[in-house]
Amino acid sequence: MHFERHALFWTATALLFAYIVQLIAPALVPFVIGLAFAYFLNPIVDTMGRAGIPRWISAIFLLAATACVITLVLVFVVPILVQQAAGLVEAAPREIARLKDVIETLARDHLGIRYPQAEAAVRSALDSFTSSVPSLMGTFAQELWKQGTAAVNFFTVVLITPVVFFYVVVDWPKMMAKIDSWLPRQEADQIRGLAIEIDSRISAFIRGQGVVCILLALFYAITLSLAGLDYGLLVGSLTGLAAFIPIFGWSLGALTAMIIAFVQYWPDFTHILIIAGIMLAGQALESGILSPYVIGSEVGLHPVWVIFALLTFSYLFGFLGLLVAVPVSAAIGVLVRFALRSYLESSVYQGEVELTLKDKP
Repeated sequence: MHFERHALFWTATALLFAYIVQLIAPALVPFVIGLAFAYFLNPIVDTMGRAGIPRWISAIFLLAATACVITLVLVFVVPILVQQAAGLVEAAPREIARLKDVIETLARDHLGIRYPQAEAAVRSALDSFTSSVPSLMGTFAQELWKQGTAAVNFFTVVLITPVVFFYVVVDWPKMMAKIDSWLPRQEADQIRGLAIEIDSRISAFIRGQGVVCILLALFYAITLSLAGLDYGLLVGSLTGLAAFIPIFGWSLGALTAMIIAFVQYWPDFTHILIIAGIMLAGQALESGILSPYVIGSEVGLHPVWVIFALLTFSYLFGFLGLLVAVPVSAAIGVLVRFALRSYLESSVYQGEVELTLKDKP
């Protein structure tokens, strides 16, 4: 019953830990962000350390570089995004009315003499759509604002996150050594093996997918803007960053871009096809080049599992859940595979091992 006792202990520990995290989730956000930055940049610190640079100097340098990048983005990019977002919100009713007219025209042209019979259904569907979109956008914005203000205090994050990042980066080797000293001696090697596997999968996905999202955001923002799409910089940036959620992020961005292109360029199919080509090219670039070469094929995170984890963790833990969903789901995947292997080797699955004739008295 060795396996069963261990499984019960670790299951109870995980449930208790999840309950405590849910209670104090808002207070943990700046610490989790600081830990995430430290984990993301720790390989650079290790490389600089092998070159003879002390960890505290590397931490200060990376902290200053990160602050400069964030400042540049806030100064040069965010105002443009905010301006386009405000323009999109202001123009939304007008664009929805234009889309409604285009759909009615298409229905009238294709249905011909049958259009009067379907006119009531078409108008009812369009009225339902045009009335639901603003309410959905308002609900989404309200919920996003509520989550953000409840879970993230801007000044708290600005003050605490750099401190957490600095001390975690400086003390990373000591922290790992201390955690290793707490491991049960009998299972220490096995736990280390699981930790190494979890780290490889998390680092491959988080660091790799982070780079992929940045590259895709640049690609979509530049190409859509050059193509002349209204709000191209905003839609492209958000589409690239949303690629962190496999399939769903690209689908939402592509749908948004095509709706805007449809309303903006109709009946000019050439520009609409150009926008469609850009979105398809971005998906081909991600799946054919960036993901295989940047992330690799050994991540072991199925897109459906990632989407499920994001939805579940955001529901349970709010904004904190969105931050930890992917790494925790990767760790859970490794632990589930280990638990399954242990179960298949345990007496629960195999039953009591019969004594051989040699062992019988």
